[in-house]
Amino acid sequence: MKIALAVAQRLAGFALVFLGVTFVIYWSVFSLPGDPIQALAGDRQLPDSVVAALTEAYMLDEPVGVQYLHFLSGLVHGDLGVDLSGRAIAPQLASRWPVTITLALTAWTIQVVLGLSIGIVSALRHGKTIDRVLLVTTIGASCIPVFVLAIMGQLLFGVRLGWFPVAGTSAGWPLSYILPSLVIAVFGLASVSRLVRSSIIENLGAEYVRTARAKGVGERRVIGLHVMRNSLIPTATYLATDLGFLLGGTVVIEGIFNLPGVGNLLFQAIRTHEAAMVAAISTALIVIFLVTTLLVDVLHTLLDPRIRRG
Repeated sequence: MKIALAVAQRLAGFALVFLGVTFVIYWSVFSLPGDPIQALAGDRQLPDSVVAALTEAYMLDEPVGVQYLHFLSGLVHGDLGVDLSGRAIAPQLASRWPVTITLALTAWTIQVVLGLSIGIVSALRHGKTIDRVLLVTTIGASCIPVFVLAIMGQLLFGVRLGWFPVAGTSAGWPLSYILPSLVIAVFGLASVSRLVRSSIIENLGAEYVRTARAKGVGERRVIGLHVMRNSLIPTATYLATDLGFLLGGTVVIEGIFNLPGVGNLLFQAIRTHEAAMVAAISTALIVIFLVTTLLVDVLHTLLDPRIRRG
């Protein structure tokens, strides 16, 4: 009952967040300087009759609030609308999602494996040289700007060593995705590894660990069964939330590596003032993040018995 009530409260809050964020995004694109119709035409000068017809067809002469309500009306009926070229937005998104999802899941897997490994080693070697080296390395790498790290990776592993392609998806998975995924994963490694490290160190000093050791339970069983199980609860919730961030945070990487994903499409839509396209992509990403957050809350409640009892 408590879980159902919490879910209902979350859904109500998410509805308000959804409306607020999507309207701000829609208004921001609408307020960008420049003419979207002229951006579509490029250097050509369109006849006034064509400009007037396009303006009326796409409601560009209407206030942003009216356009947003029209967008929501279509959304309720499962229609994401059309871009300024007259092409339906939904099929364009559908063709781009596989690239973005593959990139995000690859980066997330790398982040999970390396983050857990680094955090466990650091915790079990707490205060020693390897602990300090791993902490400094992960934090230092995450401080490098993403575009700098991406370009460095392209030059080193793509151009000089020739291990991976520097752009596109022609090589398929995993070659085309490993390098950009590594760049994305680097920025979560410090957070994951430090979270795992602090959780393990805290649990190693807990009363139940001292009790288990006093009863003669082996060190491997104490760490592997009791400490790890309790330490990974906050890590699991963080990683689940982070997956939602990764799906929406690939815009820069997809642009640098020329990956035909949703992030690349979003960048192009912003550049050409495609308000409907930007709103549709943003809506999809917001829904993914909100659903992920809801699932994380439920997962945390199921994993941690203290919350259920509370």
